[in-house]
Amino acid sequence: MKTSIALFGALREADASGAVELDVPAGSTMAELRELLVAHLAAQAPQVSAGLVRRCAFATDEEILHNHREVPVGVALAVLPPVSGG
Repeated sequence: MKTSIALFGALREADASGAVELDVPAGSTMAELRELLVAHLAAQAPQVSAGLVRRCAFATDEEILHNHREVPVGVALAVLPPVSGG
């Protein structure tokens, strides 16, 4: 299934459009999606650190999706890098 992922923060460097679309096998978990994104970025945007992607949160417009959750079908996702403030 095709899954659209909006990119924010430093991850926007990966694609000028601010999003990527990945083929995700049905029944995949968010942890598996994370690794698919790491592999995609390694090939398409090597300047984006795999470690950064592994520390990011994935979310729909309604909730944060933890690693054990199944990737929702037909729902746009966002990947949110960690932030700090002062």
